[in-house]
Amino acid sequence: MQDGSKEDKRLVYEVPEAGALLGLGRNASYEAAKRGDIPTIRIGKLIRVPKAAFDQMLARVGAK
Repeated sequence: MQDGSKEDKRLVYEVPEAGALLGLGRNASYEAAKRGDIPTIRIGKLIRVPKAAFDQMLARVGAK
């Protein structure tokens, strides 16, 4: 994470980044994504986590 203003404009996380926000390691992050616990989109061979879907997931969990 370099410049905070640039980081705020990104619309997606890499899977390990999203997992790290949840306290998960790299392998656990990919396993959670594979299970559907972390929302993902595929762009060619790349797997990314949309910030909007990630934030909604956390909001749903927090609302319970």
